[in-house]
Amino acid sequence: MTEQVDILIRGGMIADGNGGEPYKADVAIRDGRIAAVGRGLDARGSEEFDAQGLLVTPGFVDLHTHYDAQVTFSETIGSSSWNGVTTALIGNCGVGFAPCLPERREMLIRLMEGVEDLPEVVLTAGIPWNWESFPQFLDALAARRYDLDIATQVPHSAVRVHVMGQRGAEREDATEADRTEMARLVGEGMRAGALGFATSRAIAHKTLAGEAIPTLGAAEAELAAIADAVRHAGQGWLQVISDFDDVDAEFAMLQRVAARSGRPMTFSLLQRESKPHLWRELLAKVSAANAAGTPMLAQVMGRPVGLMFGFELSQHPFLHRPSFKPIADLPFAARMQHLRDPEFRARILAEHTADPMLRARHETWSRIFKLGDPPEYEPHPDTSVAAEAARRGVDPAALCYEWMLEKDGHAILNRPILNYADGDLEAIGEMLRHPHTVTGLGDGGAHVGYICDASATTHLLTHWSRDRSRGATLPLGFVVKRLTRDNALAVGLTDRGLIAPGHKADINIIDHARLRLHVPEMRYDLPAGGKRLVQRAEGYVATILSGTVTFREGIATGALPGRLVRGAQHPG
Repeated sequence: MTEQVDILIRGGMIADGNGGEPYKADVAIRDGRIAAVGRGLDARGSEEFDAQGLLVTPGFVDLHTHYDAQVTFSETIGSSSWNGVTTALIGNCGVGFAPCLPERREMLIRLMEGVEDLPEVVLTAGIPWNWESFPQFLDALAARRYDLDIATQVPHSAVRVHVMGQRGAEREDATEADRTEMARLVGEGMRAGALGFATSRAIAHKTLAGEAIPTLGAAEAELAAIADAVRHAGQGWLQVISDFDDVDAEFAMLQRVAARSGRPMTFSLLQRESKPHLWRELLAKVSAANAAGTPMLAQVMGRPVGLMFGFELSQHPFLHRPSFKPIADLPFAARMQHLRDPEFRARILAEHTADPMLRARHETWSRIFKLGDPPEYEPHPDTSVAAEAARRGVDPAALCYEWMLEKDGHAILNRPILNYADGDLEAIGEMLRHPHTVTGLGDGGAHVGYICDASATTHLLTHWSRDRSRGATLPLGFVVKRLTRDNALAVGLTDRGLIAPGHKADINIIDHARLRLHVPEMRYDLPAGGKRLVQRAEGYVATILSGTVTFREGIATGALPGRLVRGAQHPG
């Protein structure tokens, strides 16, 4: 007897999330779950997809996003939901908006503005603040509907400011009473449904006024008290970002905290220009920690973390030159009038950026490239501004200026900052192959004026399994596993990331041969008219969330089956 199901996907190549070679099969979906997987299923769907020649994968799980504000005022969690993501984890880097007393909201807004480049006016206009405690924050999210599922972490900075106020913001040592209360709040958040605790120990994380993140240098005793609370919760992980300047002492301390928690710890791993081999040392320490019985995971990204440069964007090489400052806040059209003026151009090109650190970041011409269409994230050094200027016999600054004037001033250049120290992505390939890494670091929802890496999921699937020409690619099934099952298991979401009966029906149907990223574009659709870079893709034939089609050929269906995820989840 023919079985009736909600959705039937016929004849696709199934990359099921286990990492093996894709195989041809049908997938039946009923009541939001995968009902059956096999060849020639005797079933009929209320909706059917002919997936002949198409790739069928689990929905992607993005472990490192900053949609903490966006989820409070928007149902659409782009760019992630446009790039195959069906579950997004917020609260990373220890920044977020709960718990928070009314009189301390401004402190958290200033922090998010500086650390994650989310304009204050957007946050002030958009966040409804219909909570104070972390459980109340989760209740507020649970009342909303989304185009993907949202999972949370308890952010250390918010907890520290909530307990210690200005003392916490000024990074005073926590007293025993402070530590006890912080641990209580973290435990409360975990019991309410958070999938982890997150903190930052990075010196670059500052407010716009230059104030360091409250958690920078937090003592081991403070982290240990919180680790005890996470251990008692019995679920989730600890997420950390650290500079590892004193690599031995810092890693040893974090390993002790992780061991005390009894839970996995993850930290961001990137190849730095200033220390291009540190990542290898850290991976060796990760291997040793796991061998010693302490689960630790390095979180990596499949492409460079790159600044986008453009005259419409928040970053570019001329931003800090004296002549630019008077026009920086003009409307784009008025700003472009000045930038096209030959006299203005000559004047600004004759000037210099005073700060040597900013010069290194913005004016290293050998590391600035046209982004291209489709975007190229592993550019050859011979295509840089410096290389092309040398071929033409022109000033590289002048050429960079000229390139940014293209497309009526909307042109975007790419400055790889991390993961490109060797001029290629070989280091990333080694990181991706390592058994104790997970993928993430796309930072969706953050750095909205100059970074657009929420599309890193699509790039990982295209570049590493199909397009890479400057080195080895990776097996398609392995890449899908990295985007799905590995990430889901890391945070206790065993109900997703796998195409198998009983699992949550979060699925992408993909024309892998046609899959490609579009060039990022600037939109002015945030509260108060705030701008953000977004990036779409083509080739996603359909995205299915909890058994409901949310996107067809990249176009939203209007269905919003996405919900808040509370705690660890298991197959039905």
